[in-house]
Formats: sequence, C-alpha cells, structure tokens
Amino acid sequence: MRTELLARIRDPNLWRIYRTTLALGLAYGLSISLLAVFLDLKGFNKSDIGSLAAWFASGIVAASIPAGYLIRRFSAKAMLVVSLTGYALTVTAFPFVTDIWSLSLLRFVDGAFSVGAWISLETLLLARADADSKAFVTSIYAVAMAVGYVVGPLGARALAAVLPLYWGFVCAGVIALGAAIYVVFAMGQDPLATHSSAAEPRGAGGKNPDGNALLWRIKTSCLGTFAYGYFQASVVLFLPLFLMGEKGIAREQTIIIPAFFAFGMLLFSNYAGRLGDRYGHLMLMRVLAIVGGSMTLGFVFLDSFALMCSAVFVAGASLASISPLSLALQGLQTAPGEYSRATALYNAFYALGMLGGPVISSRIFEHSGGASMLYHLALLWLTFIIFTMVFYRDDPRVQGQAALSSS
Repeated sequence: MRTELLARIRDPNLWRIYRTTLALGLAYGLSISLLAVFLDLKGFNKSDIGSLAAWFASGIVAASIPAGYLIRRFSAKAMLVVSLTGYALTVTAFPFVTDIWSLSLLRFVDGAFSVGAWISLETLLLARADADSKAFVTSIYAVAMAVGYVVGPLGARALAAVLPLYWGFVCAGVIALGAAIYVVFAMGQDPLATHSSAAEPRGAGGKNPDGNALLWRIKTSCLGTFAYGYFQASVVLFLPLFLMGEKGIAREQTIIIPAFFAFGMLLFSNYAGRLGDRYGHLMLMRVLAIVGGSMTLGFVFLDSFALMCSAVFVAGASLASISPLSLALQGLQTAPGEYSRATALYNAFYALGMLGGPVISSRIFEHSGGASMLYHLALLWLTFIIFTMVFYRDDPRVQGQAALSSS
C-alpha cells in the first residue's frame, strides 16, 4: 500500500497538503468533542447548543462563494494561511466567551474560516492531482481529515482527565496555528497562481462561465455533497435518539455507533477512489448511494445491535465515500482556472445540506417518529440515484466513451 501511494503521489506538495489536513482534522476533533459538554457545563440548554450549530453552518454558507473569489484574487495558499490562522484565534477564544450572542458570532466566524480552509485545500489538491487519479488523491484527503477526527477526541479525553476543559480548545488553536506556519514555510508555490487563459474551462470558448453555467456543469457533484451533508448532520443528531427511543438500545451502546461509520469510511474511501478513477466517478457514486440508502432504510427493520453496527459500517463505507468522489468529479468537469469557484459552490451545497438536514429531520422525527425520518433520508438518496441516471453524461468518462464510439 505504501509503495503504491508513493508511486501514484509523487508531488511532495500533496503530502504537505495531507499533513495540513491531518492537523486541521485533529484540531476539529479536539474542539468538537468537547463543545457540547463544555456548553452544558456553562448552563446552556439544548436549544442554545442547536442554534450554535446552525450559526456555524450559516457561516459556511455565507463565506463559501466569497472564499472562491478571494482564492482567485490572492491564491489558495494565501487563503489557507489566513483561514487556518483565523480558525486558530476563533477556537482559542471560544471557551472564554460567556454570552450566547458572542458565542453565536464566534461560531459563525468559525464556519467562515473553516470553509475557507476546506476550499483552499481542495483547490490545491485538484490543481496538483493528475486527471486519472483525482479520486485517489481526494480520498486520501478525506482519510487524513477523518483520522484527525478520530484521534482528536481521544486526545481531548486525555486532556480532560488532567486539565480544565478549556485547554482542549487552546490546544486546538495551537495545532491550527502550527499548521498555518507549516503552510507558509513548507508549501510550494500555488500552481493556480501561474495559470493563464490556457486554463479556461473546456468548451467555454475562452470565456469564464457565469455562476449558473458553472453550477449546471457540476450539478451532480453539488447534489451528491448536499445529500451527504444533509444525511450526515441528520444522522449524527437523531439516529442515537431513534435507537434509544424506538429500538431499546442502551445509551452507552449508541455512543460507539459513530465509530463504526468512521471506520467504514477509513477502510473503504481509498478503494472507492481507485474504482472511481478506473470506472467512472458518477457511476460509482450511484452504486454507493444504492448500497448506503439501502442500509439507511434497513435501520427501520433491524433489531439486533450487531446487525445495526454492521449496517452503520457499510453506510460509512459507501455514503462517506461519495464525498471525495464528488469532489474529484467536479475537478474533472472544470478547468484549473475554475477550481476555486467550483469548489466554493461545492462546499456551499454541503453546508446547505448541513443547515437544512437537522431542521427538516427534527420536524419529521417529532411529528411522525424516527422510522419516518429514516424513510425520508432513504428517499433523499433515491432522488440522488435518479438524478445521476438522468444526467449520467455528466461523467467525463461517459463523455469520452461517447466521443470514441461516434468517431
């Protein structure tokens, strides 16, 4: 495996991007794992905690498109340094703010700096990845972020055992600031900063497409990441409640459920990337949505905890792998000069899913029960599957095969 990675990823800057991503994921893992506990100890109720999550997602939505334009103006590397530094200052300040409105503003800014970092990292990744290995490269990016999310909570637990909780946020800030310094001194020149008009999108006639034209070109990628953001944000909040309230699963057992989802993603996302590069990204996204949607629907009928853990593992392996595949797909649908704008739109749809999913899912859960909530999530994936079948030609591999057959 190591030999294959070294053979396929020869650009040392890609490894620097992965190290930066790992550090950012570690900072996220530290802070997010302590967030709800810290706010509860400060006396904030569940409604306050939920509203802060909405402020975070709102910051992502608000900053996504501007971040794309700022990258085109100042470079992805510069935007990454600013975003990492801004996140470091924000997360460090968080435990020292006491009123809900100041916390809401900090969470909004947190979301804005976070999406700036994501778009910068993803723009740099797509610019440096070869056309025949984009999904492979983006899958390792997803793994690096996920490893940070897994290790971060373990570090937070160790810190909380010996130090006050606010030290976890301070450590997250130090790690993010260290990542910013690393980018300044270790990251090579931004490849997009030297792109000329030769990097214009295919078929654009030498002109940059407007926002609607660009969105139409990457619509399948945007719907894929919207569906995943919607699903992920809903399941994290409400699947444990469904298992405890309607399936009789003990609270301590539901706590380990997310670990099976993350484990499935870590084991399979790299293989999914290789399969996508070989057989077509959109086709594989459709297959994974069929598998993951079936697992989501299966929760309604499963009663064995062991089978539920297996279903979560398969759902993580399939649905979480859609995210790096959709990122790779939009990288193939656009030219390097448009990566920042396309990635900004892509992340905006992810954030819209995160913002809308919990709101709609909570209302369905409250009025019709957890089974109806799961039915509607399965319907979401069915909609995506139908969409990818209608627009199957959005996959550049299908376009290439059609061109070969017509010639």
